[in-house]
Parts: sequence; structure tokens; C-alpha cells
Amino acid sequence: MPKRAYHNYWVYILTNKPNGILYIGVTGGIDYRMERHTTGTGSKFTSKYNLKIMVYLEEFQYIEDAIAREKQLKSWHRQWKLNLIEKDNPNWKDLWVKLG
Repeated sequence: MPKRAYHNYWVYILTNKPNGILYIGVTGGIDYRMERHTTGTGSKFTSKYNLKIMVYLEEFQYIEDAIAREKQLKSWHRQWKLNLIEKDNPNWKDLWVKLG
């Protein structure tokens, strides 16, 4: 299989309601990952707390950059994460729209 010149990776934040529990993840296949989250098979944590609403999304070309951003966001204080979400998504709208 030829190596692609460009690939997409995403860092995303899920919640169950505005100002609710937050989950930060990284993936190379956002559609597949969100299908798993919405069916309750994405992770034990997201399933346990019913985290299915994507409220934040960033796209990266390189996985190293995406992983670094995920780690950065996970280390942030909760209020910083809330501010990040509310800057671009003040109504906590579900941003997941199937790409494919």
C-alpha cells in the first residue's frame, strides 16, 4: 500500500451534557471512533458515563502532534478545558458530523 502524503488525526473532547464529565481522546479515524463511542464500545470510561456528545475537535496532519496536543489538554485544569470548549462552542452543540 502506498504511503499517503497527508493523513488526518483528531483530538476531541466528549461530554454527556454542558459542563459535564469530559473525555479527551485522539484518533486517526474519527468516524469509526465516534461510532464506537455512540454505541457504547468506544471505551469503558465513555460508556460508563454516557459520553457521546463531541464538543471540541482539532485536526492534525501528524500523529505526533495530535498525541502531544492530547497530552497537553489532559494536563490542563478543568476550567481551562471548559474555556477552550466555550470559546468556539458556547452552546455545547454536538459537533460530530459523519465525514464519510
